[in-house]
Amino acid sequence: MKHKFEGFRLIEYTLFGIVTLATILLCVCIGSVNIPIDQTLNSIWNAILGQPVSESIIVFVRLPRVLCVALIGASLSLCGGAMQGLLRNPLADGSTLGVSSGASLGAVIAIAFGVTIPGLPFAGTMITAMLFAFLSLVLILSLAYKLDYSLSTNTIILIGVIFNMFAHSIISLLITFAGDKVKHIMFWTMGSLSGSSYLNALTLSIALVIFGVVILRYSRELNAFAIGEDNARHVGVNVRKVKLVVLIAVSGLIGVCVSIGGTIGFVGLVIPHMTRMIVGPNHKRLLPSVLFMGATFLMLADLVGRILLSPLELPIGVVTSFIGSFVFVYIFYSRRKVK
Repeated sequence: MKHKFEGFRLIEYTLFGIVTLATILLCVCIGSVNIPIDQTLNSIWNAILGQPVSESIIVFVRLPRVLCVALIGASLSLCGGAMQGLLRNPLADGSTLGVSSGASLGAVIAIAFGVTIPGLPFAGTMITAMLFAFLSLVLILSLAYKLDYSLSTNTIILIGVIFNMFAHSIISLLITFAGDKVKHIMFWTMGSLSGSSYLNALTLSIALVIFGVVILRYSRELNAFAIGEDNARHVGVNVRKVKLVVLIAVSGLIGVCVSIGGTIGFVGLVIPHMTRMIVGPNHKRLLPSVLFMGATFLMLADLVGRILLSPLELPIGVVTSFIGSFVFVYIFYSRRKVK
């Protein structure tokens, strides 16, 4: 029976993987200039072999962007699924803790004051955002620990909401005095992955591997949280340790995503619910599945943003918020109708 179940999961992940790869190919082919699939594959293959590339837009513009979009979609969805399981709150996602706002604050400070690193002009924003994400995590967990040694769910959510409000108030203040950099700040806060590089994709990959493995490692414990923290303790789960480790992993992954792609809403909120309707609530199946679902969803959202009003480009955060709001209402309406 166990072997049959594992075989079914393998088929399931294979199908998810095929859909994700097909979406990557679709998003690389389609854009302001549509390029046939055979030319696209030929350009990518030549680039791998180090040979001259016929379509440079494929290898140097679209492919790194699509890879970054896929990795951010997977990361945000994984964080959302973990937070919903950890906090037992259907409205939770990776930004609930407030680290996303902290990373946004760091990026806005870097843009407003022109923080740069010699030789790496775009790294100033990314590193500042990651630094502020880490400092935000330390501050939030310290306050939660002082107020409640057990790090209860209500305390974490409360501190996260308060910190979100505080960070957004500082961001609004900085925008007021940003002058000619307001447009750049506003576009970044709406989420944008234009100009993404392979270095960004490598950074996201490393973060997803490190923090993602930690989150997936606690799938069984997250299942125990579904029956309540007290019951989880009774079955041998170290509740405080699991909370701390998962929160740190989620915060680290969110900080890297925000530092590269800006604020992209609704992905971590909606995708776990959509995936749960397909594979069920078991986190051992849910968390690996949201990686594929999140990557596919965000790639398609980015494609819509690129081609809908071409040559203008819609920020990806606008597209995800617009689509996600309708999908979220539909999901909860459907669940309520079933009940």
